[in-house]
Amino acid sequence: MTTEHRTHGALAALDAAPVWLNSEPLTAEGLSGRAVLVDFWTFSCVNWLRTLPYVRQWAARYEDRGLVVVGVHAPEFGFEHDLDNVRRASAELGVGYPVVIDNEFAIWRSFGNRYWPAVYLVDGDGRVQFRHFGEEAYAETERAIQALLGVDEPLTPVQADGVAAPADWAALGSPETYVGAARGERRTGSGAGDLALNQWSLAGEWSVGLEAAVLEGASGSIAYRFQARDVNLVLTPGADGAPVPFTVRVDGEPPGEDRGVDVDAAGAGTVDEPRMYQLVRRRGAAAERTFEITFHAPGVRAYVFTFG
Repeated sequence: MTTEHRTHGALAALDAAPVWLNSEPLTAEGLSGRAVLVDFWTFSCVNWLRTLPYVRQWAARYEDRGLVVVGVHAPEFGFEHDLDNVRRASAELGVGYPVVIDNEFAIWRSFGNRYWPAVYLVDGDGRVQFRHFGEEAYAETERAIQALLGVDEPLTPVQADGVAAPADWAALGSPETYVGAARGERRTGSGAGDLALNQWSLAGEWSVGLEAAVLEGASGSIAYRFQARDVNLVLTPGADGAPVPFTVRVDGEPPGEDRGVDVDAAGAGTVDEPRMYQLVRRRGAAAERTFEITFHAPGVRAYVFTFG
């Protein structure tokens, strides 16, 4: 199979996509002659969230120069298959460019993609001219956009803060950690005070499914010994959608100025919608700390820890 045939096939997969947000359906023929940035994403992924300010700015800056940004939403977790959840997340995150729903991963497979996030730049003849997987390489990506458009200008200034702030890679000592049984690792039966670095534990009455741990009791907690600036956790409320209040502690104390955007200084927060919650953002130097979150109502689901 030639590269040209394969990349044309990738764009052609848009033709069969039944659901679009922010746009009428786009087709390979309709995009002919345009530069297209295809961005694979899923809304609870911290790695994609940290790239969003750049993609959003490129979409706005280069739209009148001939660039079309297409966000291909390919869900990682079950709750990300729900169209209402994707629609809500797109609005809250300011994703205003066209989004195609790829619940069956047809577009994902047509590109041979394996990653969230992933960017592919396709020229007006339907050929992939540039690809990048994961975060970073923002200057390289924008230069590739400009090259496709025949533009030679200073790069776009981007302010990335809040959950989108770049990770503190030099201090990061904790990996992405899944809570569900399918990919979970490093879970221990030790209490919060006895965890080694990157070990975690559950306390209370939990049932652990393939994707997530579900709190069955009236209260329960998750502890993790981490080394990072940020602690994030993907959470959903119970099946009835009722909000679940929680309390965060770092080394047994309220987080204070080290609180994440979804927690107050006393450590209080609420799981009120399915998404990623930023629970800790340390202001000082990163060091080993013990994070603990206690939920005060049943039904909450915990999916994956990420760090920054």
